[in-house]
Amino acid sequence: MSKMHNDNVANYTLDEKVILVTGAGDGIGKEAALTFARAGATVILLGRTTSKLEAVYDEIVANGSPEPAIVPLDMKGATFSHYQGLCATIIEQFGRLDGLLHNASLLGVLSPFEHIDHGNWHDVMQVNVTAQFLMTQALLPALKKAQHASVVFTSSGVGRKGRAFWGPYSVSKFATEGLAQVMADEYEGSSIRVNVINPGATRTAMRARAYPAEDRNKLKTPADIMPTYLYLMSDASLDVNGQSLDAQ
Repeated sequence: MSKMHNDNVANYTLDEKVILVTGAGDGIGKEAALTFARAGATVILLGRTTSKLEAVYDEIVANGSPEPAIVPLDMKGATFSHYQGLCATIIEQFGRLDGLLHNASLLGVLSPFEHIDHGNWHDVMQVNVTAQFLMTQALLPALKKAQHASVVFTSSGVGRKGRAFWGPYSVSKFATEGLAQVMADEYEGSSIRVNVINPGATRTAMRARAYPAEDRNKLKTPADIMPTYLYLMSDASLDVNGQSLDAQ
């Protein structure tokens, strides 16, 4: 898979595609939204903070990219019916959903296992696992209307090997990998493909909270890791299913 990292990003066109990005207000989600839009996609920006989504919207429009849509939604409190309503709106406005990037994640509190706060555990599982399951299930009718649909989940190095003190977040990413594998196996040979990206150490606010003493300038920026995101959303990856790819 290393070849794609060397490919020119311009090789991956997303013309006419409709792609939903969660956590689109900042960090990797914002960069992915901008990148997909520049590649020709109509992007649906989903996030908690309307003002952040509006800023990304303005930037996309200023770039001359297709006009995006905004969906303010807090995944911690959203119910299945919210996601069903979202699906109905997408089908009504766009006719289908070609791509779904599950980028939004909650880091939670890093702590020893014996001190894991139960409320924090619940919140991390809710946003990182349950909400992503509910949203994907609810959006299946829109994904099935696409000729080729790509669902991409976001994992982490601690979602492949557990790490001390990363309790809820680590477990949630193991669950994400499992959820993606189950879906990929089930939809093998269909019009829907399901894969996972591990972005690696990236210069984001979440990374800074986890590693406050780290030199941020030595980290890759969200823009640096976009080739893998573009690749998985483009038709170049039609035969890729059930993979967990490293963006670095």
